Amino acid sequence: MILQISDWWSSMEMVEKIFWSISVPFSLLFLIQIVLTFVGGDIDDMSAEGDADAAVEGDAGIDFQFISLKNLIAFFAVFGWTGIICLDMGLGAGVSTLIATLAGLAMMLIMASILYFMGKLVEEGTLNINNAKGKIGNVYLSVPANRKGMGKVQIEVQGLQTLDAVTDSDSDIPTGAVIQVVDVLNDQILIVKPY
Repeated sequence: MILQISDWWSSMEMVEKIFWSISVPFSLLFLIQIVLTFVGGDIDDMSAEGDADAAVEGDAGIDFQFISLKNLIAFFAVFGWTGIICLDMGLGAGVSTLIATLAGLAMMLIMASILYFMGKLVEEGTLNINNAKGKIGNVYLSVPANRKGMGKVQIEVQGLQTLDAVTDSDSDIPTGAVIQVVDVLNDQILIVKPY
């Protein structure tokens, strides 16, 4: 069998040997990468360096990354196999290399797009309290009149939230009353009025 592989290898032209030398190892790396991705051992690109807390706080999904380790592995795997197929179809070395390069670049674009759009599926977990302005809700704990104390209201903003609230109304707003958010004080406390 080793003799057959040796004869097969020596019968190839240099261009075909190059394509085979690229396609086999990068295909193995691509398969390992896929397996690690599905079993949770995914090792992402070098961009994982830096402060973890800062990365979580400012995380808005994955940016469009055309050149990454995953994309380069996919490029070379597709490049090698496309070049082999083109040579087997009788195309010349230059045309085969051009078509293989275009196929590899297309694969990189597809993978970068998939990762980009998957990253956009990440839901923002940070509550933006300013989204509550103008919303209608219910009083959970009575809100004292003229900002003499703080109550709590339940309002639908990025999910049902129970938030601190004050009012400029001349009378207390009792538990269960319907309110409307007028403004936000210090990015923490809702200013509400009876609805």
